Amino acid sequence: MEVGDFFAVLFRWAHIVAGLLFVGLGWWFNLMFVPFSLSADAETRKNTMLGLVPRALFWFRWSAIYTLVFGLVLLIFVFYVGGETIEGQEAWTAGSYIMVGVVFLLYRVYVLLANSTLGKNNLAIAAVGFVIIAALVYCMIEVGNFSYRGYVIHAGVLFGIVMVGNVFETIVPSQKKILEALKAGTAPDPQLIAKVSQRGMHNMYLSVPLLWAMLEAHTAVPAANSWLYLMAVILIGWLAVYFAMKKAQKVKV
Repeated sequence: MEVGDFFAVLFRWAHIVAGLLFVGLGWWFNLMFVPFSLSADAETRKNTMLGLVPRALFWFRWSAIYTLVFGLVLLIFVFYVGGETIEGQEAWTAGSYIMVGVVFLLYRVYVLLANSTLGKNNLAIAAVGFVIIAALVYCMIEVGNFSYRGYVIHAGVLFGIVMVGNVFETIVPSQKKILEALKAGTAPDPQLIAKVSQRGMHNMYLSVPLLWAMLEAHTAVPAANSWLYLMAVILIGWLAVYFAMKKAQKVKV
């Protein structure tokens, strides 16, 4: 094994471990903490929030950072320097660079949608998001000449950027304000609570196809060399999360 290969494996390992902690904490919030808080009395909810949330946010924040950093290192060395992004490892075209830029800039489009009236309707924003992802993947192939591994990993990059952006732009700052209000003995702003719940739920939905993209981009099943396969996986992942969220509300203790 060459030195470069060793470090690629090491960074991939660190990326997956950090990603599992990041995603796992999101699942914990949505599947366990939120349902428990909704069923608890006001005093228990307050004590639980003040006791658990700051600790969870610490690991949530740092796992998000490390997942992003290690992921970008892998993206650069495996897909950009290593030439795995373009079909047949041919030369990049203007379209290739444009599509990479679109992937990194689409987070701002997501923020606009999430903050709009559309964002209040889960089914509507999911439908619009699915269409945008489908259009992005199609353009990565037709305009950017991305390989199967190339467009799969860049779909994962988009999901990861949205998730990390939600953490640092919305979830952590809003949670800090909520905790400050609880410490002061005042009621937290309902809009902040709604926003944290919304972005946390979005991260939950994105996390399942993200994990698949992290792994599939490095194994690349030849028989699945179709962009429709990726879209089917995203839809299946979202349905799995939907049923898990429904089940979480009905678990009896």
